[in-house]
Amino acid sequence: MAKPRLILVLYAAQGHINPGLQLAERVIAAGAEITLVTTIFAHRRIIKAKTSPPAGLSFAPFSDGYDEGLKPGDDVKTFVSENRRHGKQALSKLIDSGAKEGRPFTGIVYSLCQYWVAELAHELQIPTSLLWVEPATVFDMYYYYFHGYEDIIKDSINNPSCSVELPGLPLQLTGADIPSFMDASKPSNDIAMQVLKEQFEVLEKERNPKVLVNTFDDLEPEALKAITEINLIGIGPLIPITFYDGKEYHEYPSETSSFRGDLEGSRDWNCMEWMNSKPKASIVYVSFGTVCVLPKQQMEEIGGGLLDFGQPFLWVITEKQYEEGKKEEDELSCIEELEKLGKIVPWCSQMEVLSNPSLGCFVTHCGWNSTLESLVCGVPMVAFPRWIDQGSNAKLIEDSWKTGLRVKASKEGIVERDEIKRCLELVMGDGEIGEEIRRNAKKWKDLGREAVKVGGSSNKNFKAFVNEIISDSYIHEFVGGERSEQVDLDIDIDESLLQMSGPGLCNLVSEDECNEDDPGGERGKKWSCELLAAVQADVSLDNAKRLINDIPSVVPANPGDSWKFRRELVRDEMSPKKQCCLVKTE
Repeated sequence: MAKPRLILVLYAAQGHINPGLQLAERVIAAGAEITLVTTIFAHRRIIKAKTSPPAGLSFAPFSDGYDEGLKPGDDVKTFVSENRRHGKQALSKLIDSGAKEGRPFTGIVYSLCQYWVAELAHELQIPTSLLWVEPATVFDMYYYYFHGYEDIIKDSINNPSCSVELPGLPLQLTGADIPSFMDASKPSNDIAMQVLKEQFEVLEKERNPKVLVNTFDDLEPEALKAITEINLIGIGPLIPITFYDGKEYHEYPSETSSFRGDLEGSRDWNCMEWMNSKPKASIVYVSFGTVCVLPKQQMEEIGGGLLDFGQPFLWVITEKQYEEGKKEEDELSCIEELEKLGKIVPWCSQMEVLSNPSLGCFVTHCGWNSTLESLVCGVPMVAFPRWIDQGSNAKLIEDSWKTGLRVKASKEGIVERDEIKRCLELVMGDGEIGEEIRRNAKKWKDLGREAVKVGGSSNKNFKAFVNEIISDSYIHEFVGGERSEQVDLDIDIDESLLQMSGPGLCNLVSEDECNEDDPGGERGKKWSCELLAAVQADVSLDNAKRLINDIPSVVPANPGDSWKFRRELVRDEMSPKKQCCLVKTE
């Protein structure tokens, strides 16, 4: 039996690549094969990873015209348009090639910003699932923004004294807690909001929209259930598999660690050797991710705050901080003092750092990957949000999960050194606040690991998702093959249905015609012509039982006949199409 094949389409950003690759590993471990579709820019960096891709993972990179990545000054609207145009062409060719080989793809998972994937898949009748790489709470905020709450949310952004409560979310939100893309006063946000709007419009066209969220049930119980129209499924934390094998991540040699693709680089800066030389829970880790570039004044304040606090630190300052090359005026004024107290590097293996026992606190920009990794490692946080979903994540860190403190910026938008020192002293200190934060950090670490264990909420949710994919695939008739894999459906046929008459196939595809003599034209040669009915392709075996009563036309049959459910990919001259049918067996 051939393994089921899925396509995974990821946006070329670290926040999408990391969880996407972990999802791919889990799907492969469950018995399927994955073809990863992303840009050449992302693919080149993924394959440079120190660890090898797992068997069962193949790549289908495409050029969007930005093979060196998006550069400062590039037109973002053009970038989005070209990514969609070239990506759609590449994906269509990949799907068609799979059908011609007799090994069609049975489903597609795609990450945020790639809504065009679902558009194409809908045309080709291939089931899709969205991989949401932000918290479920942020998904809900966007949903409500596009469904009647736009003005209320905008008021909270424009008026600091206003707050908003959204249905199903146990939070009172101010403008600082709302995703920055919703700020209509900044024209640069228009493109992002248009992409998000189209994403939600695509979801609403699905009969049963499915969103895989990198979170877990205990972490966001209300947010996962707030939107009844869309099925949000917690399958996280999507952290390297080896991290959950009963050992801390840093105990694994790099060659046995899960496959990871780092878009910024992977040079060894001896961070672990340096960290291992420090006392337990003594180090402050400072990182603002791979995208954020801080103004020079803010960098100086961070440096001053670290010096005033006086504890050893590991500070990641990426090459992106110096876009046009490092200049003398970019040098921190206190660089010599900083290098005596701590270590400054352009890159580090974050999971190894977060799981090192010498770490005491994470000063983080609150990107969702970093936030979730810190939670699962039990590391207290100083929340230092900058943009996108980071303010929302900081709100959750401080008020919902209570695993850290959020910095307060000045009127000029700068977080001053005294504020940084204050937060570090409270989070890492022996006072009541620090003790509570550490207790909560330990609690969420345990709950996050429980979620992915056998029987845990995310484990169950993921298995249900994969089982649907695999069960659908195992009853798939491969185009050009000689046999059809079938399974018993065990449906009680309604007597009233048996009295109806009609063509052998109903609603195959809208542009196709069928007749009783040869339903589906050439396709009829591969099939039994004695069909009870045909239904839409994006249904599972469970849903088929429910939908069978909605089928408009059937051929005459007897109550004692035996029926089986079959799913197959059929091709016409233009593109592959999927359908399900009930087949009368001999």
